[in-house]
Amino acid sequence: MKSLKDLMKNHAQAGTLDWIGLRPARKETMQVVQSAEINEAGLIGDRHPSPGKRAVTLIQAEHFPVIAALSQLEDVTPDLLRRNLVVSGINLSALRHHEITVGNAVLLIAGPCAPCSRMESILGHGGYNAMRGHGGWCAEVVTPGHVTRGDAVAPVSQ
Repeated sequence: MKSLKDLMKNHAQAGTLDWIGLRPARKETMQVVQSAEINEAGLIGDRHPSPGKRAVTLIQAEHFPVIAALSQLEDVTPDLLRRNLVVSGINLSALRHHEITVGNAVLLIAGPCAPCSRMESILGHGGYNAMRGHGGWCAEVVTPGHVTRGDAVAPVSQ
């Protein structure tokens, strides 16, 4: 029987980078891009260049239907949720405090990305609470690099 530590290293598959968005300025429409450069402060062109645990924000595509259901919406799109990277196929929660590769960049999943109060107006009454626990993850840049839609998202081998 495998130890818990060994089980926590196993992922059924690598994930995929499905979407990349830049926030050019506060409250402005997200810019959807096919690829982006990541430096120590985050995605170049994003409004919040800040090295550290909140440099890049990620969210799982699998959470969109949950957020939509909890908001009583038919659909929720990535631009509404204002995260930089949307990934699918791998559990980001299971990668907390671990390094992942996205394209040729390496990120450290630091902690949950709490929703902002704007989610109440964007998603409607209860939108803030609909995002709680589903709002994605903040990451620190370990190795700057280039990311492109379709890139694999995988844990760095230990």
